[in-house]
Amino acid sequence: MSISSFIIKRAVPLPKVEDFSHYLFVGPHPDDIEIGAGATIAKLTDMGKKVSFLICLDGRFGLDYAPKGTTSDELAKIRKEESLKAAENLGVSDVRFLDLSDGGLYDPKDLYDRMAKAVGEIKPDIIFGPDPVVSSECHADHLNVGEAVRRLGFFAHIGEIMEAYGSEAAPIKAVAFYMTAKPNRFVKTSKYIQKQLSAILCHESQFPKDSDAFASLKTYIGVRAFDFGLRSFKGKAEGFRILGGTHMHCLPEAGI
Repeated sequence: MSISSFIIKRAVPLPKVEDFSHYLFVGPHPDDIEIGAGATIAKLTDMGKKVSFLICLDGRFGLDYAPKGTTSDELAKIRKEESLKAAENLGVSDVRFLDLSDGGLYDPKDLYDRMAKAVGEIKPDIIFGPDPVVSSECHADHLNVGEAVRRLGFFAHIGEIMEAYGSEAAPIKAVAFYMTAKPNRFVKTSKYIQKQLSAILCHESQFPKDSDAFASLKTYIGVRAFDFGLRSFKGKAEGFRILGGTHMHCLPEAGI
């Protein structure tokens, strides 16, 4: 760690995930939010925090485990129903959909415009998305959604900019990324992992209970929770890369 980075991190501490009132979790597809942050969301709603979901794409091409003969249009409807059920399982009632096609078959500008309008309506204090700065991530949908979240995390509080997107300013104080290789804040989630797994199982078209897909995911989530818990001395945990308003611009020494 450089001297500059050391000083910045102490002069301007990173926000703590649990310190906000209204949270917006943005998912590329149905199920991504639950996989990336489900245990944390269960904890936040248990704490009485307000949590909203915004699901950008319809997941129509995830047909591997869908019933034989299911069309992509039919799957899109199924996955929306599964998303609502999973959110309810985690204590979330405000779930919104942008209804863009899975598979990168959309204009990224349209994605950004629609997301900006939704953010202006929801007005969260903090916005979460998949980390777009991960060297191994090759899925265009995750990269596009994460990048849109990153840009809006910085611009959303500026009324004139949001007006250009037909939206309103949102009082975003921080942006955070799940599915990240560089977490800098951890949330103790030991009590909530089972609830996260139950929410994932609501996505039956993707993770049938007795499937290899769910078994592998369950193992991964367990190992990740142990790893993040070990790093943060929190037992079992989820990790996020979080940036406060001061860290988002012209501070490469923040090292995040």
